[in-house]
Amino acid sequence: YQRRVHGTEENPNCKAMSSGPKFEYLWREEGKKKPSKVSAPQYIELLMNWIEGLINNEAVFPTEDGGEYPPDFEATAKNICRRLFRVYAHVYYSHFETIRQLGEEAHLNTAFKHFFLFCHEFELIDAQEVAPLRPLIANLIGEAYLERFDREKK
Repeated sequence: YQRRVHGTEENPNCKAMSSGPKFEYLWREEGKKKPSKVSAPQYIELLMNWIEGLINNEAVFPTEDGGEYPPDFEATAKNICRRLFRVYAHVYYSHFETIRQLGEEAHLNTAFKHFFLFCHEFELIDAQEVAPLRPLIANLIGEAYLERFDREKK
């Protein structure tokens, strides 16, 4: 994904992890108080490595039958989904034309729709987080559904 969409050259839309001019996302390392500004490719790489570390950690994602999840599991799952949503938002804002040229628009839309509906079903994403892609979500799923999502989150 990274090489195909971001390319090997520095993309001016990717100097920061953002989704349009109103939303910029900073990366916060575990145990550090202050988040830092990183490029979009760096943010995505850090995110994927962080998620992989969590998934491979038996204390966070137990694989044995009867294994207990930690008390903060829900917060961890929400943080994963929040950060993954930001990747989708960045891709739609900064790379959608490339996605369209590659003929992958339907795949991206389907993957995002499934991701969003999963997050909604299990209450893994807050209503304010969807602001950058609200028009897209309304188009893909319907304004009535989005209004219901907003009401449920209040």
